[in-house]
This record gives sequence, structure tokens and C-alpha cells, in this order.
Amino acid sequence: MPPASSRPVDNLDDDDYPAYTMGRAAEMLGTTPAFLRALGEHRLITPLRSEGGHRRYSRYQLRIAARARELVDQGTAIEAACRIVILEDQLEEAQRINEQLRTQGGEAQPKAPA
Repeated sequence: MPPASSRPVDNLDDDDYPAYTMGRAAEMLGTTPAFLRALGEHRLITPLRSEGGHRRYSRYQLRIAARARELVDQGTAIEAACRIVILEDQLEEAQRINEQLRTQGGEAQPKAPA
């Protein structure tokens, strides 16, 4: 029997599993495949490729793409929307790390002068 972590049903809960084709992803987001390709060109998301070379998107990538679409729909240029989403993601990660350090008692202490 294969290890539990490699069972196909485990992929149902994996936000990073590339489960969606470009067509399905575009349909879910209410956008076009060209919009998803543009997000890739601006390096916001990099879909994995199937064995046949087709783009495959994860749920995490779809959430990122949905945020970019929201900004574009509000009139933000796609380049700016991609940069905003990248910065928002970096900020969220930094805040998560800071919270982890706080709860672990790892807050930086100022050094005493020598």
C-alpha cells in the first residue's frame, strides 16, 4: 500500500496541487485564458505543466489570480496589479513569520552597548 501522503485523495486538500486546466481556471475566475497567460508573463503566477505541456493551476494560484482580476476590474493596469498582489503576499508572509516568532518567544532583543 502506498504511503498515506501520496494517495490521490490527499490532493483534494492540497492548495498547491495543480488541479485546474487553463480553460477551467479561466471559467472559474470569469476571465479569459489570455488574462491567465498575462499573469504568467508578469511573473505573478507560474503554472505547472502537464506531461503534454498544458498549464495547470492550483487553488492558491487561482486565489492570487482572482485578486489580480479584482484590481484590474477596478482600473489598475495589469503590471501594477501584479506588483500589488506580490507585495501583499510578501507582507502577509512577513506578518505570519513575525507572529510565529512572537509566539515562540523569539522576539529580537536590542543589543546592549559594548
